[in-house]
Amino acid sequence: MEILIICAKKIGGGLATIGLAGAGVGIGVVFGAFLLAYSRNSQLKNELFSYTLLGFALTEAIALFALMMAFLILFT
Repeated sequence: MEILIICAKKIGGGLATIGLAGAGVGIGVVFGAFLLAYSRNSQLKNELFSYTLLGFALTEAIALFALMMAFLILFT
């Protein structure tokens, strides 16, 4: 029975890290959209960059939540 619990924790922790791959894709989308917007209208550089940093921070927060859940599953 103990072996099944350990295996389930490892599988659950691995599945929880899928959110990290999604966050990586999300960060790429955020900065790709910034480059497209900047190339179309370079006069709005400061405003676009602030929105980009906000999008990056929110996407990175999702990644940290996924990592936290993986650690909670594995080590509790």
